[in-house]
Formats: sequence, structure tokens, C-alpha cells
Amino acid sequence: MKKQTLIVLFILSIMMIQNVDAQKANVWKGKKCAVVLTYDDALNVHLDNVIPCLDSAGFNGTFYLIGESEVLGKRLPEWRSVAARGHELGNHTLTHPCDGSLQGRSWVSAETDLTRYSFERVVREIRVTNTLLQAIDGKSERSFAYPCGDLNVGGVTFYDSLRNEFAGARGVQSGLQPLDSINLDNINSFYINGHSSTYMIDLVKKAMESHTLLVFMFHGVGGEHNINVSTEAHSQLVHYLKQHESEIWVAPMVDVAKFVKAKQR
Repeated sequence: MKKQTLIVLFILSIMMIQNVDAQKANVWKGKKCAVVLTYDDALNVHLDNVIPCLDSAGFNGTFYLIGESEVLGKRLPEWRSVAARGHELGNHTLTHPCDGSLQGRSWVSAETDLTRYSFERVVREIRVTNTLLQAIDGKSERSFAYPCGDLNVGGVTFYDSLRNEFAGARGVQSGLQPLDSINLDNINSFYINGHSSTYMIDLVKKAMESHTLLVFMFHGVGGEHNINVSTEAHSQLVHYLKQHESEIWVAPMVDVAKFVKAKQR
């Protein structure tokens, strides 16, 4: 009798483990993982190289726009069309201010040095950028991306005053994230600069195996920025995502952040 009881308990434990694994595997809208493709700084190559690539695969990305960008102003109808097709226009501030006091930040100008900003100024400029973006896409929901990953002004985290105005905020720390441990105030992302398609696809495979969120942070795609990835590598990544579309949820950051917030509640 004891032997039979142990066998029954063993079978039940296996069934419970399988059930938990199945729940983890289906957490991302019935798919193994979620992937967000983000592109910073409102570049010509985003419109010329990235959008055609994503559109051909039927995927939507998140484009973090700088409010004062010349490319935003000169190609406004195209950005409006991009948003109408389901891509997210995210907020990357008005002037892209960064902390110029940090090592390796000699390129930061006096006008865009975050250490010269007041708390009120950075919050106001981010809100102004939200108004600008809404005038372009007509949408009231979007996500935010910290310029240079800098979070504070005068030792105060400025996003604390903006949390209710965004679905979430993308940071610069790398790491795959299980749904229940994602910090929507500072979402991890993988910084892509000269990486191969093999490296990026391996990240996707790891996300699928671990049932996690994977966020890519791109700047230049085929040039125009000192942080860059080749169009070939980017295209191969998108092609892989398309091949495994039944297993991977590819969506803009605003949609994923809203989904995460609802699940974490």
C-alpha cells in the first residue's frame, strides 16, 4: 500500500510540475516569450531601413523620438503614417539631456547637461514632448526611455512624478526578465552596437527557454549613428522572429508594459 501511495504521489508531483511549466510557457499571450524592438533618437534610417523591414514581417516596433529632432520635424507626415500602422512613438525627452559629469560624457553640451537642469525643467520638457507626440499620433498612451539611462536630477528620480503618464519606462541595464519581476519604472534592455545576428538570435532563444521579456535597444541601423548595427544583422533577427512567430510575442513597449501591469496586479 505504501509503495502504491508513493507512486501516486510521484505521478501527482510530475503532473504539478508539468502544469507549472505549461503556465510559464503560456504567460506571454500563449507564447513562450515577449520581444520588444526599440529604436532611439528619431533617425532617417529608422524610416528608410527599419520601418520597411518591420512592415514586411508584420511587426510593430517602438521608436523613441527626441522632440527637437530635425528628422522628426522634416519627415512629420512619415512619422504620422508610421504611428497609424501600429508602431509606437515613444517619448525620449525634448532635448535628450544626459549627465555630463560622468566619465566618457565629454560629448554632452552645456545646453543638454542634465546636471544643469532643475527637476521642474526636466519634468516639464518630458510633458511637452508628450503633447507633441499626441499631436502627431493622436494617442494618449505611450512609454518613455531614459536618455543615457540617467534617472535623477539633483539626486531625485524625476520619473516618480511622471509614472502615471506612461505605461512604463525603458532603461539601459541588460537582462532577461520574468513577468513577475519586471520593474516598469526601469525596464531592462540589451544595448546593440555592432553585434551579429547570431548574438541577437541567441538572446531570443534564451528568452524562449526562460519564458522572459527581451527588449532590444537599437540606434543606427545601417548607419547615421555611432551606435550602429548592420541592416543585414537586423534583417536576419527580424526574419528569425517571423519564422518563430507562433512562439514569440513581438509587440511595442506600450502594449507589453500595459500587459505586464495588468498581470502584476
